[in-house]
Amino acid sequence: MITSVRPDLAVVIVTYNSSQDIGDLLDSLPAALDELTADVVVVDNGSADGTADLVAARGDCRVVRSANVGYAGGINRGVREAAPADAILILNPDARLAEHSVPPLLEALREPSTGIVVPQLRSADGALEPSLRREPTLLRALGLEKTGMSALSERVGDAAQYSYPHRVDWAQGAAVLMSRACFEALKGWDESYFLYSEETDLSLRARDLGILTRYEPRSIVVHTGGGSGRNDKTHAMQIVNRVRLYRRRNGPLASWCYFWLAIASEFTWVLRGHPQSRFAIAALLRPSLRPAELGCSDRVLPR
Repeated sequence: MITSVRPDLAVVIVTYNSSQDIGDLLDSLPAALDELTADVVVVDNGSADGTADLVAARGDCRVVRSANVGYAGGINRGVREAAPADAILILNPDARLAEHSVPPLLEALREPSTGIVVPQLRSADGALEPSLRREPTLLRALGLEKTGMSALSERVGDAAQYSYPHRVDWAQGAAVLMSRACFEALKGWDESYFLYSEETDLSLRARDLGILTRYEPRSIVVHTGGGSGRNDKTHAMQIVNRVRLYRRRNGPLASWCYFWLAIASEFTWVLRGHPQSRFAIAALLRPSLRPAELGCSDRVLPR
């Protein structure tokens, strides 16, 4: 896959203790690319399970050994190390690409004003994964997805919305194709998020510049999920970053409302038996408990 001629696209994969997943993803790439050429770069964020050595032993990609600089930081490092292709395919290590899945993404990227394209995601058992999202709002912070009302639900749950190509606000970031022009216009992914909300920020900042995110259902990617583990710390990162993203895009009054609605939503998850939400609430109320990687422990309303 590595070629001295300018490739059709650069593929960037960020790993962290991904030895159980990365081989299957890399094995799926040739059939997914079809006739396209690619420079495949794996940025390993300080894995302790031999991921980097496993990748280095292969002949179909390059490995960049890095300290753990977060997901967005790893992506930016990979783009810098990769060949200067006009398109960049960013993949989670726990993704598996279906045959011929990349050309439709590249075709959609050529649509006017398009800078980001996402595929249809499916779970390991083949079920549709509701991966499309709406822009965060105060009403959507309530977490009332089961109502099925778009005004109250950030996640797009209607299966019919996954049957045809269309513009979206943003989407789950397990697989993202973006143009290099879009990457450069945004000055890369925002590394301050470290983990979670970086794909939301990416699409919303792109839209601010008139650059669209499109959904392309002809491209199928299987997402097994949870490849790098889930714990109190990572859940707190997810919730704190949601509040940070909203604060960066809205005024203080609305952001304080969003802050308390996020706490209320997490409290309902505690009542439903999700203990990780306890720490997320504590991390919002006590900035000193927030993961240091986020760099936002200096004020209650994170920025």
